Amino acid sequence: MQQPLTKVLLKIFAGGFYQVHAGILFFVFFIMVGTVPGNMLISYHKSLMLAMTSSPMMLALVLAVWLIYIAKSWHYVSIQLFAPDKQFLFYSSTALSLVEQRKSWYYTQAAILAPIIIYALMAVGVGLAHRFYILPAVIILFLSVIIWCSAALYMRVMNGLIDSNKQSLLLRWSSKWRKPYFSLYVYHIFDDKKVSYFITKGLSWLIISGVFYLFADVSTDTRVAGIVILAVITAHVVLIFEERRFEETKLSFARNLPVSRFRLFLNFASVYFFLLLPESVWLFSRFHLLMALELLLAGLSIALLFHSLLYWFGLNMDKYLQWILGLFIVLFWIIMFHLLWALIPLNLVIAYLFFYNNYYRYEGVVSRES
Repeated sequence: MQQPLTKVLLKIFAGGFYQVHAGILFFVFFIMVGTVPGNMLISYHKSLMLAMTSSPMMLALVLAVWLIYIAKSWHYVSIQLFAPDKQFLFYSSTALSLVEQRKSWYYTQAAILAPIIIYALMAVGVGLAHRFYILPAVIILFLSVIIWCSAALYMRVMNGLIDSNKQSLLLRWSSKWRKPYFSLYVYHIFDDKKVSYFITKGLSWLIISGVFYLFADVSTDTRVAGIVILAVITAHVVLIFEERRFEETKLSFARNLPVSRFRLFLNFASVYFFLLLPESVWLFSRFHLLMALELLLAGLSIALLFHSLLYWFGLNMDKYLQWILGLFIVLFWIIMFHLLWALIPLNLVIAYLFFYNNYYRYEGVVSRES
């Protein structure tokens, strides 16, 4: 029997998510079903599921697509939580025990991810029927971790209200430190976005560990490492989006400072360098110096490209995720053709052009959809 809180959360967030995204979901359903001849539909999806559970490369691509859907669900729920008509939840739901809250959020996130979960369970069944065990286990582990992390994120928001005049321990300790411009968002993350940061780093660890475990025989192949870096940066899209939101809502005064756009661009590169420090330690401990440096520069260039896109069309998460998905596919195939080295200058040039041409044109209006 469902708890009253579960019913409320399902109706508000799961139901609302499907109402808002009905058009996109219908389009995806049409692509998956409507474009395949009826007599080939079952065999087509069976082959696709078999590929997911037998090919690590195919599964990595599918998980990256799922991550974009998951990031959108996090963004939708976190925004809706602070809508004026949802404020009653902060007073009613927090009266329940943490265990009851956590169960309700598990059910809610599982309902939002129902299309992914249903398809994933069918794929697991196909994989087990063909005696593939490792990748089906990875799928189950991935979904379990995502649901757990989602519930932790939502509960952190719901139970994290504190006195607005009370500074965090980090800010009190660092109150007298000099803070370069690039460090402001880093402080903001460890002051207010710790849950999002550690969830992202957890996803990075899963991606790195999973892919290199499955590709142990070709772990020194630059393509494998490049795809891992691409997937890791894609896992950071929420933090990248929040960086732009923070810049626009808290640092908009920077447009009036006598600082060149090139210097500002370098500041953003410094931000992502610090955010990727854990991954950088792993790179330089696993690969030789030149390869590690190439992979790190590739990751920074991809992050800057994802960042600079937001100067073009603003803080619109729906459009942003669509572009991220398209770019992921393009960059994936460029890496597969041994062109990782070419991505670095290409990404940096495109990112800088987007940034240079749109930085002062951006009107500073946060999209309602975001």
